[in-house]
Amino acid sequence: MLPTLESMAARLRLRHFRLLIAIDDLGSVQKAAEAVALTQPGATKALQEIEAAMGEQLFVRDHRGLEPNELGHCVIRYARMVMTDMRHLREEMKAVLEGVGGRLSIGMIMGAVPLAMEALSRLLVKQPQLSVQVHEDTSARLLHLVDDGRLDIAICRTSVSHRPDQYRTVKVKDEQLCVAVSVHHPCSDLNAVTLDDVADYPWVVCSANMPMRRLLEREFNEYDLQFPHNLVETTSAFATMSLMRHSHQLVALLSTDVGNFFSESAAIRVLPLTLRTRSEPYMLVTRLDRTDSPVMRMFIDKLVGVDASSEPQSSMSEPMHDAPKPISAPALT
Repeated sequence: MLPTLESMAARLRLRHFRLLIAIDDLGSVQKAAEAVALTQPGATKALQEIEAAMGEQLFVRDHRGLEPNELGHCVIRYARMVMTDMRHLREEMKAVLEGVGGRLSIGMIMGAVPLAMEALSRLLVKQPQLSVQVHEDTSARLLHLVDDGRLDIAICRTSVSHRPDQYRTVKVKDEQLCVAVSVHHPCSDLNAVTLDDVADYPWVVCSANMPMRRLLEREFNEYDLQFPHNLVETTSAFATMSLMRHSHQLVALLSTDVGNFFSESAAIRVLPLTLRTRSEPYMLVTRLDRTDSPVMRMFIDKLVGVDASSEPQSSMSEPMHDAPKPISAPALT
């Protein structure tokens, strides 16, 4: 039986993780022992402690030395993550003590990328020594990374969470959506476009049950149109643009900010088509049980200041316990 998390945590030490990584890199206990400043008997004992704590054998011996089995590869992957986090911890502590730099991990949905990158560029002018990790994904996956402490900040929708009350949120923007095509698409030169005009073309869409996908399905239903079956599902703006570059028949639903960004480079054409339904706003999300670092507060200030035309923002210092609800309105404005 697999030991409990509490049992593993009580028996494992950082030196165990260092040893696992060294064995994986060097292929033998003897070489790994030298790398982590242990005697060979000490390294052998430490490996036995690790396997006892895990309740399973992690390595097999062959003619090349020690090779991790499937469980061993799994444990080593997490050992590397632990040591990476320790390195990041030291770097951030050093930056705080020196009063410069720091580390920030930000996640965002595709539609928030242009606004977030503008805010980040402003922050980097002020904090050029800052180390930043940027992660683009779906709202659900971003919230999991926030839960696990892998992201400091996420810009996404909390309505997909079963526990929206565990986050501190502030509304960033009422996202508008657009329909875009390649500049070579048959509809790209039309002065007026309806959903019926593009309904029979192949579409690039988000996965089922995601907010933007539900909105598009609702839009087709409003017009009594059959939802397309020839779909490409992706949350990547770059993948969408690349597909549209090579397949001129594709139609895509995008955030207006993303559509305008790429249309400026003449890569796509945003169609003059107004959707009836309105997208959910996206939120700036942090963990309710975590105090914002100075760098986090600086980024939040920059992000809130990017869109001067937006409505007044809620204070991040006061928790907002109500999750944003999907909005249905007659038309996008």
